[in-house]
Amino acid sequence: MSATPLAALDLAALLCSRVCHDLISPVGAIVNGLEVLEEEKDEATKTFALDLIKKSAGTASAKLQFCRIAFGAAGSAGAQIDTGDAEKISRGFLEDEKTKIDWKLPRVLMAKNRVKLLLNLLLIAGQTIPRGGQLTVEPVGSGDAMGFTVRSTGTNAKIQPAVAALLAGETGSDGLDAHRIQPFYASLLAKDCGVKTAVAVDGEAVVITAH
Repeated sequence: MSATPLAALDLAALLCSRVCHDLISPVGAIVNGLEVLEEEKDEATKTFALDLIKKSAGTASAKLQFCRIAFGAAGSAGAQIDTGDAEKISRGFLEDEKTKIDWKLPRVLMAKNRVKLLLNLLLIAGQTIPRGGQLTVEPVGSGDAMGFTVRSTGTNAKIQPAVAALLAGETGSDGLDAHRIQPFYASLLAKDCGVKTAVAVDGEAVVITAH
């Protein structure tokens, strides 16, 4: 099914909804922690609340830094982004006790939208291993036209058919909402970069390629 035309205002609104959805949990936890600090007298409970605030603030900061580049302007038109910075914010956002990143891209300056595409594909790949695992990022080619492969490996790794279709630029009969907009946005970035994306299942891994 071909892609449905999407007005710029609708795209902006859906992406904003997606970012708000990601941030609502850690920000809400910060608010709850502050309320506990104000109301509780028990020192152990106050210490727990303070730890919750610190952890949630760190999570919110990591998500904001990632979303700023993945979805935001992140510089003027034609700007380039250091892939080392992309690696740093990706680790801050996606790595935890269950999920690790094996980053094999060279540290270079890459066109802004190519980096945005990479981060969006990493986000999609991370969602294919809900129980955790490893995300491996490797280059395809070199120079200004360098593409990349993102391999997610973990127990029951799988990608939903709807996500694969959205990544190909197809909206399907269900249309777009805040949950479906991100892979569709990745398809727009791929088109802008003049690259094609492909999704394949390889044993216990999901492989997403853009080149």
